[in-house]
Amino acid sequence: MTKEENEIKEMVDRETRGWDTRDAALLTTLFHPDMVWPWPRTFQSHDPLDWIFVLGRFNRERWMKNWQELFDSHELEHNIREIKKIVVSEEKDGAFAVVDIDTFWVEKRTGKHNHWKGRVCKVYARIGDEWKMTMHTGVLAY
Repeated sequence: MTKEENEIKEMVDRETRGWDTRDAALLTTLFHPDMVWPWPRTFQSHDPLDWIFVLGRFNRERWMKNWQELFDSHELEHNIREIKKIVVSEEKDGAFAVVDIDTFWVEKRTGKHNHWKGRVCKVYARIGDEWKMTMHTGVLAY
């Protein structure tokens, strides 16, 4: 792997640690201030005409609050992440990672399942001497 590919792998690994440890503050270190995260309505909603925004543009306090509510109300049964591909631009200032995820939450009060299973694309830009996530697709099954 190149230096840049290893840096992107570290970003994916850091995000995984954030979910595993339920650390909302760690998760927010990944994002560019202009980050957006569209979500498909279902795992089969491949057509972006059916996508929605859950949180809008990155806002550290709002996103941390949302995730903390998830962490407080759910148990994480498992969180399996597998990087399938990392691509870095020729200029080494943009990159994306394709990651297969299997993240399984159980609501503490009701036992209801919240299963994130499928493929995502995480998009990054080099900002100064660090990478920041600028966009992320929601989970889709392929």
